Amino acid sequence: MKFAHFADCHIGGWRDPKLRELGLQSFVKGIGVCLEKKVDFVLVSGDLFDSALPGIDHIKEVARVFRHLNQCGVPVYIIPGSHDFSSSGKTMIDVFDKAGLVVNVTKNLVVDSKTQAIISGMCGRKGGLEVEDYNSEDFSKVSERNGFKIFMFHTLLTELKPKEFEIVDSSSISLLPSGFHYYAGGHPHFVCEKHVDNLGVVVYPGPTFPNNFSELKKLKHGSFSLVEVVGDKLRIESLPIKLKEVASYDFDLSGVSAADVVEKVSFGGVNDKIILLTLKGELGSGKVSDIDFKEIFKHLENAYVVLKNTSKLVSKDEESIEVKDDCVENLETEIINGFVDQDFDKSFVISLMGALSFEKEDGERVMDFEKRVLEGLSEIIK
Repeated sequence: MKFAHFADCHIGGWRDPKLRELGLQSFVKGIGVCLEKKVDFVLVSGDLFDSALPGIDHIKEVARVFRHLNQCGVPVYIIPGSHDFSSSGKTMIDVFDKAGLVVNVTKNLVVDSKTQAIISGMCGRKGGLEVEDYNSEDFSKVSERNGFKIFMFHTLLTELKPKEFEIVDSSSISLLPSGFHYYAGGHPHFVCEKHVDNLGVVVYPGPTFPNNFSELKKLKHGSFSLVEVVGDKLRIESLPIKLKEVASYDFDLSGVSAADVVEKVSFGGVNDKIILLTLKGELGSGKVSDIDFKEIFKHLENAYVVLKNTSKLVSKDEESIEVKDDCVENLETEIINGFVDQDFDKSFVISLMGALSFEKEDGERVMDFEKRVLEGLSEIIK
């Protein structure tokens, strides 16, 4: 038996169109490798899409990929994750399931017709609320079933999280039901394989494509797990998905004037690469906004895409105020009073802040959310 384990594809998740397309193509390439390796079936442990209602172009392409897998006799077993789960029930995973393109194994015991593998799982939910679902399900009879058993889940486990995830909410590994051989995890974006006493092997395959700046810097590319069952032994291999090379450039600009930053940065070969530009330190003079980024980007015009991070770059010349209250509403008032001119209509600023504080609703498409925010801003500006 041979199967592939994917998780955290987040198709449609990047705002930059080139990276959004790269995220989709990374998933497509991974599936292509699965066919080359002649897998018996594919697992997707949540967050196939970045939202419950993704864009139509992404739906069409993913449906095409799943249809091709089915035509090749390779079924797809899936659970919704915290991003593509919707409390309203409006999720594309269920549409694919009804169309026969995938099998949603959430709270079901499914037997793969070719390998007789038994597959079940629990979906992920926002805020870790899936923990409540485990308490209402009984998997005790699983041990009575013959065959190789797989449990799919979408939760960060406390015992397996690395140091950089210390402050991230997680659940105990005791949450997982016993009786399964392979625990196909998703949700945390790192690669992990752990044999756990009284359970089986727990695996996180990592994302199929990094989902933000820091992940691109750390992971460089996506991955998935290829699993081969030989007798009572498992051979697990993490396979990389590489489409573009990632190059990181970090510059400490402490003491450098904003006007001289262009002369202090230099780059090697950047052609068709994803360039990560990190600027940090305290400028000797000038503001961050005074830096001629347009001139810097001229040296990077042959890159596939350029992302910059200036979150740790500060200036002596930037205005600052001291705030003494820890109440959010009072803090906002202090900041507005400190920065906004006394003759300016402060209610206008407050209205703008309110319009920009909208949150994306459950299942709302990114483009619809942006339209709603822009309409609110337009009314205020009028």
